[in-house]
Amino acid sequence: MVIHHLLYNLVYFLGAPKWLFTNPVFDVLHYIFAGLFIFLSGISSRFSRSNIRRGLIAIAFAAVISAVTYFMEMPIWFGVLHLLGFSMLFFGLTRKLWDTIPAKTAPILFIILIVVGPLATTYIRVRSGYMWIQGALWVLGWQQPGFISYDYFPLLPWLPVFLLGTWAGIYIAEKKLPAWFYESNPPILPKIGRKALLIYILHQPVLYALVMGIELLL
Repeated sequence: MVIHHLLYNLVYFLGAPKWLFTNPVFDVLHYIFAGLFIFLSGISSRFSRSNIRRGLIAIAFAAVISAVTYFMEMPIWFGVLHLLGFSMLFFGLTRKLWDTIPAKTAPILFIILIVVGPLATTYIRVRSGYMWIQGALWVLGWQQPGFISYDYFPLLPWLPVFLLGTWAGIYIAEKKLPAWFYESNPPILPKIGRKALLIYILHQPVLYALVMGIELLL
């Protein structure tokens, strides 16, 4: 994620070749790593003392990001942090409902939603003249005329990816995976994981300042 945003800054602020950021390989990897990011967040929800609290904190930071990027004329209205905050809060409030779904049925349901969601938002046209309904539609994945968000992760298909992670988290929490999974102790990564929100909030301002400093030197 950090490398991805660094390449974005180099291309769009320093004029580096666009293929550094947009090319067939990175275009695919973008969705793979974004999906893993959201899936892991879903897994983590099975270890949280309060997903509602986590969700509210993430939403608060996401609101700050929306305000700052709005004044920068690069608005982010429903980026990955908005999605994660909503997903944590949603899961925290509805956890008992998802836990009633049989363990063998849940992944099938979530995968179907992951596949069907983008198809629905692509091929089913939904429009509304009411502003509050328009807002709800682009949060779901139906973009309305004039809608712009420089980072955009709508609930379809990404909320089911998060929910799939909560299903996988049950097996991890109950220690049903191979022993090596629990015994391995990779260096650095756990510390990074515990500071994930802080890294997410600070990395782009730091990278932006770095790139602007390079531009001044050049």
